[in-house]
Amino acid sequence: MGGNSKGFRRQFGTVRQISSRRWQARYRGPDGVERPADRTFATRKDAERWLSLKEAEIARQEWVDPDAGAVPFGVYAAGWLDERELSPKTEQLYEGLLRLHLNPTFEHMLIKDIREAHVRTWRTSRRKSKVGKSTVAKAYRLMRAILNTAVGDELIRKNPCQIKGAGQEYAEERPALSVGEVYKLADAINPRYRALVLLAAFGSLRWGELAGLRWRWLDLDARTVTVRETVYDMATLVKGTPKSKAGYRTVALPSLVIADLRRHRKTYGSNDPEAFVFVGARGGQLRRSNFSHYWAAACAAVGLEGVHLHDLRHAGNTFAAEAGASLRELMNRMGHSSTRAALIYLHARDGRARDIADALGERAEEELRKARAAESSAATDGDGREPGPGPVG
Repeated sequence: MGGNSKGFRRQFGTVRQISSRRWQARYRGPDGVERPADRTFATRKDAERWLSLKEAEIARQEWVDPDAGAVPFGVYAAGWLDERELSPKTEQLYEGLLRLHLNPTFEHMLIKDIREAHVRTWRTSRRKSKVGKSTVAKAYRLMRAILNTAVGDELIRKNPCQIKGAGQEYAEERPALSVGEVYKLADAINPRYRALVLLAAFGSLRWGELAGLRWRWLDLDARTVTVRETVYDMATLVKGTPKSKAGYRTVALPSLVIADLRRHRKTYGSNDPEAFVFVGARGGQLRRSNFSHYWAAACAAVGLEGVHLHDLRHAGNTFAAEAGASLRELMNRMGHSSTRAALIYLHARDGRARDIADALGERAEEELRKARAAESSAATDGDGREPGPGPVG
């Protein structure tokens, strides 16, 4: 040992006091490489305690090479994204979350240096900015998934994304349109898109499913619409398929909308089974950006502010629930593989809630009336007279 330090060899590792009078710990890892601790210690006892913990970590086979995580988060995240088979929509979402929300903070940080405190600080700053809570939750979930893979790759021992509930999204309550309001919108929109409004509501279809629907999947005699294809409306239109197995489905349609669909086919349709059911005014494939003008005009005409096209699907799901569909039937109709996703749409309209409350009250009132009548009957004599006082002794 040099004159400025003194060392002490242990059964596992060594400790020595350096010129600053602090203590350094060193150990030989399972790979045979000797490494120093990631910090120095105020006392010899502290250094030896650290070595004991490191020895136990190796014994439990939880040791991770501290140099393995010396890769920038941005580089690792880009590789993580490239390795996955994602739908175009999901890939676009992840790229945006990385570029706008994660990389500005973590891009140049080494994976091994990211701590839970860094993640908490990042999340707090995002939530205090004008970024939506839902977006922050999505970005957090993406970072947690990336770093979970880093744990699996043995680059880090523990995922620093440990904030309870940080990845949960609480969707804002959407308006529950009535049947009358759905038809008001159908009446007000450009006639070319009347059938689209009705099919979105009564077929529980998403925008991409409507834009990608071909005539061979719409059977008006059987009153069914089958989902086998979808469209991702990004910089260009990208043909795709439903994002889950449950998305492949056949939905039964009420007879109420069949006449409108037949009119749409006669006026705007094609005999080519591969042709799209809904196209633009010039016959081109339907784009959300072009349709949004017609949708906004219809909403303004009937005085429904803040209503999204997706709210028609929400309304149709609510109608199905009120008609008595079970949760499984709703999941099949909506193309959802989890009950949690399907339950989002089971919000009863205020009027329906009042109907239920009124029926409950009427039932309870009738039961109460019968109970009181029974009590009154039991309290009378056999001849119907109230019992008098007993005999005086």
